[in-house]
Amino acid sequence: MPSVMSPNVQVASPLGASNTTAPTQFIETSLETYAYRRFGGGAAPPLVFLQHFTGTLDNWDPAVTDALAAGREVILFESAGVGRSTGEVPDTIAGMAAHLLAFADALGLTEVDLLGFSLGGMVAQQAALDRPSLVRKMLLVGTAPEGGEDIMHLEKPELRQVLEDPNLQGLQVLVKLFFTPSESSQAAGQAFVARLAARTGEWEPISGPKVAGAQLAAFRAWERVDGVRFGKLRKITQPCLVVNGVFDNMIPVRNSYALGEHLPRGMLLTYPDAGHGSLFQFYESFVRHASLFLDSEVL
Repeated sequence: MPSVMSPNVQVASPLGASNTTAPTQFIETSLETYAYRRFGGGAAPPLVFLQHFTGTLDNWDPAVTDALAAGREVILFESAGVGRSTGEVPDTIAGMAAHLLAFADALGLTEVDLLGFSLGGMVAQQAALDRPSLVRKMLLVGTAPEGGEDIMHLEKPELRQVLEDPNLQGLQVLVKLFFTPSESSQAAGQAFVARLAARTGEWEPISGPKVAGAQLAAFRAWERVDGVRFGKLRKITQPCLVVNGVFDNMIPVRNSYALGEHLPRGMLLTYPDAGHGSLFQFYESFVRHASLFLDSEVL
């Protein structure tokens, strides 16, 4: 295991490195010790990636991370209780956001962009509310606002059919969950898992039932409406690019429509014949749009 860094020590990003080769680093904070990977470089603020339900550092597609790292530093963050990060997974989104802020403080980050995918998009929204000065722009992909609908209800027949299929193992489960049944989408899914398998460095432990249980509890709490529904979105003033596939069975696209409607500076991009993993299916288009959004001076 790489050495653990003391709080507030910023480790240089390995220029020219890739998601497939970047070493896993660890940093100790006042809350926990977090695993992360850091690579790329440029003048833009670092782009911090926040992962999906039960996902680890190993579930990020190098076709997305490496292309975006060509113009900026990329930091892949593994929150408490996931992978080799210490501690317990919080059962609230606010608790997860607190870990992200502790991590940013430990690395000495004062301004970042956030790419939040699925669960990570909820954490990004909360972090922007809790510390708006830290977050410059956000990419909110396959996610939902607080008070959203049908967020990761794994008991739905179309999801249970995949999760309980004994013939599906490992990353093949993601192919069925993240991509539509069409031939082209399934082919894109197979290409996605092949890219994930190309990693040459050490791998993270796979998330188990304890991680899943805490994150599902956080989803259920996030669905509850306290006060004016979507009222908090009006307080998120950062430019946001909202992205989803129109056939997302895990976090339906109507949640992205709500984000696009209620975020004061939100833009919405949807992909046809795509599900939860639209950014991996249409990675070239996603990276192009994401880069233009991140590099633009105004929204």
